[in-house]
Amino acid sequence: MAATVVPGAYQANTSLAVTDWLNKGDNAWQMISATLVGLQSVPGLVILYGSIVKKKWAVNSAFMALYAFAAVVICWVTWAYKMSFGEKLLPFWGKAGPALGQKFLIDQAALPATAHYHKNGTLETAMATPYYPMASMVWFQCVFAAITVILLAGSVLGRMNIKAWMAFVPLWLTFSYTVGAFSLWGGGFLFQWGVIDYSGGYVIHLSSGIAGITAAYWVGPRSKNDRERFPPNNVLLMLAGAGLLWMGWAGFNGGDPYSANIDSSMAVLNTNICAATSLLVWTWLDVIFFNKPSVIGAVQGMITGLVCITPGAGLVQGWAAIVMGILSGSVPWFTMMIVHKRWTLLQKIDDTLAVFHTHAVAGFLGGILTGLFAEPTLCSLFLPVANSRGGVYRGVGGVQILKQIVGGGFVIGWNIVATSIICFLISLVIPLRMSEEQLKIGDDAVHGEEAYALWGDGEKYDMTRHGFSSDDTMHGKTSSGATQVV
Repeated sequence: MAATVVPGAYQANTSLAVTDWLNKGDNAWQMISATLVGLQSVPGLVILYGSIVKKKWAVNSAFMALYAFAAVVICWVTWAYKMSFGEKLLPFWGKAGPALGQKFLIDQAALPATAHYHKNGTLETAMATPYYPMASMVWFQCVFAAITVILLAGSVLGRMNIKAWMAFVPLWLTFSYTVGAFSLWGGGFLFQWGVIDYSGGYVIHLSSGIAGITAAYWVGPRSKNDRERFPPNNVLLMLAGAGLLWMGWAGFNGGDPYSANIDSSMAVLNTNICAATSLLVWTWLDVIFFNKPSVIGAVQGMITGLVCITPGAGLVQGWAAIVMGILSGSVPWFTMMIVHKRWTLLQKIDDTLAVFHTHAVAGFLGGILTGLFAEPTLCSLFLPVANSRGGVYRGVGGVQILKQIVGGGFVIGWNIVATSIICFLISLVIPLRMSEEQLKIGDDAVHGEEAYALWGDGEKYDMTRHGFSSDDTMHGKTSSGATQVV
């Protein structure tokens, strides 16, 4: 029998850059996944934020997202990566250190604290060592950190002092995000206990939603006029940003097995099933109760579906993804449209883009539903704890639901406390809220720039020459979309 010849393209050691541990397919998919998640932020959320807000805040909102992305990249490689995925310092925190050296970055990726042991001390699951270089892992995890901070920004658009935001980003990344990431992903106590967060339902979405509404409380509300009327300045561009967010979620959930394997395929399919179901349910509810489908509402439903499936994307069956989509399209809708209007505390806190409902509520809901629907065979493909399963599969499944609730509770508590301390300390040095003049004028007062040159080639608007026009013009009647009622 002739010996099997492996084509040169699939052989190791064909050059110094192709080691025996490198899987070219896994490395390619990981870098593509990282790029897709990066595109969700830049330009995805830059476009979405810049277009979903009132015209006078378009530049400021887009720039807050762009600035946060750049700042996170530098903080991440300088100290925050190892705090999230390095050697254990505390049960919830890794040891800080740079991820910049050539020896570190071209070696095989490894998450040193992720080894999982039985109660008797014997090894159950070896530490994660994907078949690509550490550079790919560092960048993949970096774009997740960046989008978390950008999602948080949605709660404070239209009034947070840009200088305070510039200070807030590195502080929150360091003292809040890294704790959740290490605890649930990097080998911390929640990871070891078996709390499931496949791709960030807790680390990213619950975290950003809770931190967002906490920061909104400390920063204070928008101006009275902006709270009463805040129409999007470009619905079509908003849809373009939302589309980048949806399609980019293939990398968001599909990249978290750290491999181009069958589990990543399940994650991508389930992601789209849940998002589509949630969008449709949210739209139907808008039609039933408001007699018209809201485009902004459809985007909100899409986002809640993507968020809800994230903690269990590769761990649930397709029918469960549909059930999760039905609930993610209805439960956050109910909290936004009904509970929000009746709960005095939520009415007092000005959460500009309703990040609490679309990310915190949907993320916690997804985490609990993952504890209910996680399928044993799929769990064995991904999780470090053997025999993990959801509640509907009996056995230890009931305990899994409890673990999910406790894990979510820790993330909520830590983010409320850490975000409050950070905001308080910043306020001692820099005002968290813009001045009244800046709140009245908007982008031109804050940045000296405006989003649209509507009166010629860069010509500024002059009421004496161009007639009356304003973001606050009512034009007969007020829009009743989801964002406006929030």
